[in-house]
Amino acid sequence: MTHFVKIENNIVTQMIVAEPEFFDTFVDDSPGEWIQTSYNTLGNVHSEGGAPLRKNYAGIGHTYDKARNAFYADKPHNSWILNETTCIWEAPVMEPMDDKYYTWNEETTSWIEEGSA
Repeated sequence: MTHFVKIENNIVTQMIVAEPEFFDTFVDDSPGEWIQTSYNTLGNVHSEGGAPLRKNYAGIGHTYDKARNAFYADKPHNSWILNETTCIWEAPVMEPMDDKYYTWNEETTSWIEEGSA
């Protein structure tokens, strides 16, 4: 079975799981188009070593960028930048890589250790 999503105005509005042949006889007169997505694709990498499909698995509300042929989630913060290779939003500053937990502070555009003032 394959995952397909409906795109309306570049936004994913519906998802179904079906065989590709389903679309040979499926009639949908509502606006938008159906395209395939792969739950094995994240960050332009296929988890099972296959070819990645449209950079990321689509979710309801995600954007479909036809020029990039890619799905991506909403921008989480104004300062974050879309990685063109992965189509995943990234903070302008790398999160510290230690055993502590951090949250993003958009006002200071920095990572703040959880529990600190």
